[in-house]
Amino acid sequence: MAGETVITVVGNLTADPELRYTQNGLPVANFTIASTPRTFDRQANEWKDGDALFLRASVWREFAEHVAGSLTKGMRVVAQGRLRQRSYQDREGNQRTSIELEVDEIGPSLRYATAQVTRAASGGAGGGGGQSRPAQQQQVSEEPWSTPGSSTSADAWSTPGSFGDDTPF
Repeated sequence: MAGETVITVVGNLTADPELRYTQNGLPVANFTIASTPRTFDRQANEWKDGDALFLRASVWREFAEHVAGSLTKGMRVVAQGRLRQRSYQDREGNQRTSIELEVDEIGPSLRYATAQVTRAASGGAGGGGGQSRPAQQQQVSEEPWSTPGSSTSADAWSTPGSFGDDTPF
C-alpha cells in the first residue's frame, strides 16, 4: 500500500517464536528481533557494539506456522515488513504507544550459517495472494528446487550421479 513504512531488519531472535491461535482459529506468531549495530573503533583497533534495537514482530496464518516451525532463539534472521504503530492503555491507566513489525518476508541469514529449505505442503490457500494452488503443485518433493509435477528420472540435471561432460540437451 502507498504510504506504508517498509523496512528490512537484520538481527537475532531473542526467544523462540510464540505461536498462538485467535478465537477464530487464526494462527499468529509473535517474536522479538534484536538488531545491534557494530562499528570499528580505529583508536582502540576493535569492534564496538552500539545500542541494540529490540523490535517486536508478528506473522499471521500459515506463514506463522512456518515461522514457528523453522526459526528458533538466537537465529540470525533477515526480516522485511511494515511498521505498525498502535496505542493502548496499560494496567495503571497510562496511555502507551508501541511500534511493531508486521512481517511480509523472513528467513535465516546465511552470513554465518547454512540452511536447508523444504517446501511446505499447502493447506489449500497458497502464499500467492490467498489463491489456491492447483492440486499438481501441492505435492511436496524431496528436492526443494525441483519443478512441481516433473519426473526426476527424465531430468538429467536432477538425477544424482549422472553428471558427465555432455550437456543434457
